[in-house]
Amino acid sequence: MVPLIFANKDTNLKIIKVTTDDKTKRHLENLGILAGENISIISINNGNVILKVKESRLALNQGIATKIFVE
Repeated sequence: MVPLIFANKDTNLKIIKVTTDDKTKRHLENLGILAGENISIISINNGNVILKVKESRLALNQGIATKIFVE
């Protein structure tokens, strides 16, 4: 289990847990980022992450990406 910013690019990942405050966690869940969901990283640039969730692309800043743990 590693933070999202340290995961390998172009691999299928599974979200294990999200460790943010409740408001941010609910917002991320509405975007499809929740425990058990499969995602893949498209790009990592200076800690900012672009990822694919279902058929959508999302951009996350470094602060949020360090609080999402994947395997």
